[in-house]
Amino acid sequence: MDSRERAFLIGQLAEEKKASKVTVLDLAGLTDIADFFVIADGASERQVRTIAETVELEMKNRGVRPVSVEGMDEGRWVIIDYGDVIAHVFLEPLRELYDLESLWIEAKRYNPEGENKI
Repeated sequence: MDSRERAFLIGQLAEEKKASKVTVLDLAGLTDIADFFVIADGASERQVRTIAETVELEMKNRGVRPVSVEGMDEGRWVIIDYGDVIAHVFLEPLRELYDLESLWIEAKRYNPEGENKI
């Protein structure tokens, strides 16, 4: 599974747990941090944790383990780092506050099915 496939799978897993506004950012050529960001949000700390836990578990079941996981206990902003793909699961107000999409305005945007977003 390449980084693109991992990114879209993470987005689909987040959507299955009712994450809102799931967006895949293609950062290839823009930064060395990662090739893709997957950004999603939840309505409560519990939902944020559930989304993140599901992503982590389902990826492990496919043999993909994260380099690191941060923020799981708080459930406000969980970062799951897979090296070339980084998943960000936010509590909705924090997503608006940090606005990662605006920081990476040049990145191509996709929904989890791989369709272009504006």
